[in-house]
Amino acid sequence: MTRTHESSVAARLGGKIALATFVAVIFAFVVQSQLTQYVQTTLGYQHSFFLFYIVHSSFTLSFPLHLGYLLLTTHHSPRALLSVLSCAITAQLTPQKSEDSRIIHSSQFPWSRFLVMVLIMTAIYSIPALLWFIAVVYAPVTDITAIWNANAFFAYVFSVKLLNLQWGLVRICAVCLATAGVLTVVYGGSTPSGTTTPVTHGMTVAQTPAPFFGDVLTLVASVIYGLYQVLYKKYAALPLELELAVDSVHYAHIPSSAEQVVGEEIVSPPLIASDEVVHSIPFGLHPNFLTASIGACTFLVLWIPLPVLHYCGIEKFALPSNMATSAAIAGICATGVIFNAGFMILLGVWGPIVTSVGSLLTIVLTLISDLMLGSVGLTAWGLLGAGMIVGAFAVLAYDMFRS
Repeated sequence: MTRTHESSVAARLGGKIALATFVAVIFAFVVQSQLTQYVQTTLGYQHSFFLFYIVHSSFTLSFPLHLGYLLLTTHHSPRALLSVLSCAITAQLTPQKSEDSRIIHSSQFPWSRFLVMVLIMTAIYSIPALLWFIAVVYAPVTDITAIWNANAFFAYVFSVKLLNLQWGLVRICAVCLATAGVLTVVYGGSTPSGTTTPVTHGMTVAQTPAPFFGDVLTLVASVIYGLYQVLYKKYAALPLELELAVDSVHYAHIPSSAEQVVGEEIVSPPLIASDEVVHSIPFGLHPNFLTASIGACTFLVLWIPLPVLHYCGIEKFALPSNMATSAAIAGICATGVIFNAGFMILLGVWGPIVTSVGSLLTIVLTLISDLMLGSVGLTAWGLLGAGMIVGAFAVLAYDMFRS
């Protein structure tokens, strides 16, 4: 009985695949941060908004790469995979009149609702990065790092309010412990000092003193990022029952009475061979589709500020001047795709609380990598803070598996 319960819980939480995704996410973030610092400091390519635009546009590759992998490793056809994905999104975004009509779907994909959702996701996902870019001009790196990583706490608060969760003593203590661990690492002398700092999403700029304004901007960015995680879980991620049982959308609903036919459109399902039917969406395919949609939206829309910034003299547009810079930027894009695609997957599987606290482990790995590169010195406060973050994540992981 216990073994059966553990197996069902493991399947619900993604099992070993989710764990491998989590490991890939935290390592990708560390590599991305180090490459970003290398490009903007050592190589001197300080074009922050252009890097932001290139990295976020590269998210478009996540879905084609995942689809290609499935085509090479499974017997499913592209039509079957796209059909089951389309049916699931249609079922998610189409308002249902009643429980009896939950299997009756529109013949058309809800493009208007889907495009609105993607535009909102792109805006909310991009705003924190841009606010961070402005904030690092004014506030010290220690303040910015500490305030930004408080998004784990805000994600928990928004989860309670928007996901109707109960205040749990174990979870709130773990979140507070992780936040305190971040403050300990940052203010304990483990972060490097200097006039420049690596920033998430590929941004590094020089600092000038105006700490209060920069701290306020970072606080707003942290709150928005925590809100984004919860909104994604509530509105964008597929419900578990829909993700695991989408095969029913291939069958038309038969009304039990003539009255049910009135006002209802019964649409014949697409003709797909029985051996090609996908009975559940492959792990990570839906969030990778959303990630790619954000990337496409970024590519098609957020190029507009580039000529404006160039004309106003805020950021002169310039392509990389050598192969080393181009290769490093390509590395930032690759690790950015891995991090953001994996992060979106974990938000849907684990939820915003565990995912946001787990992402704080990147601070520990960044600290280790900085120690290996000789850019910081080892301190007792750094070790204590790292231990607090790891301990908080372990507590949350245990609580998630037990519940």
